[in-house]
Order: sequence, then structure tokens, then C-alpha cells
Amino acid sequence: MLSAAGAIVAAGGQLVVSGTGEAHFERALKDVHRQFPSAVGVDIGFDEGEARRIFAGTDFTLMPSRFEPCGLSQMYAQRFGSLPIGHETGGLAETIEDGRTGFLFRQPSVEAFLGAICRAFSIFGSKPRLNAMRQRAMARVFSWHRSARNYADLYQRTI
Repeated sequence: MLSAAGAIVAAGGQLVVSGTGEAHFERALKDVHRQFPSAVGVDIGFDEGEARRIFAGTDFTLMPSRFEPCGLSQMYAQRFGSLPIGHETGGLAETIEDGRTGFLFRQPSVEAFLGAICRAFSIFGSKPRLNAMRQRAMARVFSWHRSARNYADLYQRTI
């Protein structure tokens, strides 16, 4: 995301980053904010209410994770109508339907990430397509009911 920030801003995008992490990433994010103060907001720290407001107020949620066992952010984003843009790995690949409820990219590279962002910007330019994707994303159900039923069926077949 740090390497893609300049291209995102140049294309008219804005970034909001909230959270904590490794100190060198936090410093780098603050540097990006200083470079693009009117287009990049950075808040080092975490507040659940603020996170929900960010999901609700953004068009896309960037998730270029190199690995992601599951995570919840992409599911929260979809529920709030913020389409996730994620690396096709782990739980991101399992919970984002590429081109339907978000965008996936295969290679963990800046070029592949920017390709997915370009696809998202293209959809953003078509409000009917954007709103259809948002509706599909917001309608997703990530409850344990289906998983629990699948486990119960598996256990019954095993017995």
C-alpha cells in the first residue's frame, strides 16, 4: 500500500489508515501523510467506533496482505458496503468474490495491487455497477450457522 499510495492519489483517490503495527510502517505511513496531507489521513491507534465509521464512509478497503489466515476486516467492509481489494490468499480468497463483492489480485506485487485498484476505479465510474456490487457485498452472510451445519454433517458422516 505504501508503494501504491502515490499512484492512488494521482488517480484521484484518497486514503484513510487507522491502526497500529510495526514502528517502521507507522513512520512510513506518517511520511506518506506528510507528502499528501489533503489526500492521506493516518491515525496510529485503534478505536472500534472509528473503524466502523471508516468502513461505512469509504468506497473500498485495501487489504494487500501477503498472508491472511482469515481476518474479519474484509467481512466488516462488505457488510458496510466498502468493497475490499485484497490479495488472493487465505481467508481473503475465501470471503471476497472477485468482481462481485470486491476485488482480488493474485501476485503479491505493487503492479498486481494497482491492477485491482484500477478495476475498482473503473467500477467506481459506473454507479449502477458499483451499487450492485455493494448490494451483493452487504447481503453476504458470514454467520457460523452454515459452518456449524457443515461440521455437524461431516461428523454424522464420519460416525
